[in-house]
Amino acid sequence: MESGRATLLKEQQLKDQFDNLEKHTQSGIEFVERYSKFVKERSDIEISYAKQIRNLSKKYQPKKNSREEEENKYTSCRAFLSTLNELNDYAGQHEVIAENLTSQIITELSRYLTELKAERKSHFHDGRKAQQQIESLWKQLESSKRRFERDCKEADRAQQYFERMDADINVTKADVEKARQQAQMRHQIAADSKTEYSNYLTKFNQEQNEHYYTLIPNIFQKLQEMEERRIERVGVSMKTYAEVDREVLPIVGKCLDGMTKAAESIEPKTDSKQVVESYKSGFEPPGDVEFEDYGPGQTMKRTVSETSLSNSRGEAKERPGGGKSKGKLWPFIKNKNKSPKQNKEPLSNRFNEFMASKPKMTCLRSLRRGLSLKLGSGPEDFSHLPPEQRRKKLQAKIDDINKDIQKEMDQKDALTKMKGVYEKNPQMGDPASVDPRLVEMAMNIEKLQSEVQKFEGWLAEVEGRLPSRSDPPRRQSGLYESQNSNSTMVDNNCAQDRESSPDGSYTEEQSSETQVKVAIANTPEFDDEFDDGDEETLPTIGTCKAVYSFEGHNEGTISVTEGELLFVIEQDKGDGWTRVRRNVEEEGYVPTSYVEVFLETNTKGAMTYI
Repeated sequence: MESGRATLLKEQQLKDQFDNLEKHTQSGIEFVERYSKFVKERSDIEISYAKQIRNLSKKYQPKKNSREEEENKYTSCRAFLSTLNELNDYAGQHEVIAENLTSQIITELSRYLTELKAERKSHFHDGRKAQQQIESLWKQLESSKRRFERDCKEADRAQQYFERMDADINVTKADVEKARQQAQMRHQIAADSKTEYSNYLTKFNQEQNEHYYTLIPNIFQKLQEMEERRIERVGVSMKTYAEVDREVLPIVGKCLDGMTKAAESIEPKTDSKQVVESYKSGFEPPGDVEFEDYGPGQTMKRTVSETSLSNSRGEAKERPGGGKSKGKLWPFIKNKNKSPKQNKEPLSNRFNEFMASKPKMTCLRSLRRGLSLKLGSGPEDFSHLPPEQRRKKLQAKIDDINKDIQKEMDQKDALTKMKGVYEKNPQMGDPASVDPRLVEMAMNIEKLQSEVQKFEGWLAEVEGRLPSRSDPPRRQSGLYESQNSNSTMVDNNCAQDRESSPDGSYTEEQSSETQVKVAIANTPEFDDEFDDGDEETLPTIGTCKAVYSFEGHNEGTISVTEGELLFVIEQDKGDGWTRVRRNVEEEGYVPTSYVEVFLETNTKGAMTYI
């Protein structure tokens, strides 16, 4: 009985240990989940921070075609732009942190948690199974023990009944024999129950010994190893958490070094020189004012100083005592108030000479943009600018036109090569179909060269090195020749207008009216030339989608893949080829049957064909 109670006590204690281990391991899993959630929230913070940093960098990037983009020539603005770029890279490192935290910790811990839960479940399942098995053996042992006890009692009662029957003389011999056989049978049953009880007891002891000394220790050992691996895994994750930040520190340091280097690259003197270079006018300083002697019967001429801030006598009267005026500096004054007629004195002569030498828009120099004068925009030759700024603008314009000429010449060379391919392989296309385009390109090149010559003449005028008359004349369009013939007449008129002014003053507003009127009166074909001058070559007339893939091995063709979208710049002219463009630098011919073309509604013969 004592051994049975001890066994039951051990079973209860073992069950309690399993409950404790189950609670502890569950709390360990919850700790890993909580740590994984912590890393996930840190990763979200890094992503959000990187996004905000990128938006900040993008917000302060200079806008295209804006004043901020023009200011990038200053070292301070370039340094700020470099700082923004480095800040963008800095944000990228925070994205790297978030990515590494997700891939190296969050994903790994999520996978490990799944494995850990499965392993824990397996170990506790084995433990419960071992407990159930030992409990089942214990119940069988108790059952056999009770059966053995009951059979022994039955055998004792049968033996006592036999002995009473045998001692009683009134009982027949048959009844005595029957009682004896019953007692023997009960003893045999008791013996069998004893044997069965003994077998169950032996089996239970063996199983109990294996249970407490082998199965349960092994299960506990596996649970201990599982818990140690969990704790070690958490430690590795925490170390990785620190290493992820440490890995980006060198690049973050380079970003900060780049910001420092950008700040150190700021050169105040260079920026100030840039400002001087940008706004330098090129005007000569005014000369000395000559002395005017006073004589009997003569009146001193009241003249305005060339360095005065006033632009009219009214202002001088309003500010007695030599008060300062708020007008513009003299080189930029446009005197719209005519002074009374008087004999030209030395000071007036110099002032007239200055006004005559001041860069002004010569009449009808650009027929294409002549009407823009009335609309209030600047003249084509930039005569409204100071000499130095005008020179820069003209040089930039010449460079742009030269680039356009080079582009046209490259396209012309490509078409010439395509024509050669067509001549060698007539099945690819008709060589004659390329001729109109070549003629058009030649005309465009001629017009652009005339434009270059025109701007170079203005540039030479500004730089004081006009081309000599012995230079061979360049080929020009009829429009430009007529423009030159009209220009001389209008220039003379402009000069007369200046001379007719009492004080030799001249304003651009008056000359602009005359220029526009002469331009319209002397050029009846003005509208056609004006409209065609600014037209882009090879405009997009529609789009197309490649129905089949085409390998453009021959020169002049372009390779396309099935489903690719392209721009149509020239329709099929009956030769079975359509000219398409992928981007600014990639264009060529593809078979018309290989693409599905969608022309724009304003294109001649607007339609959709395959």
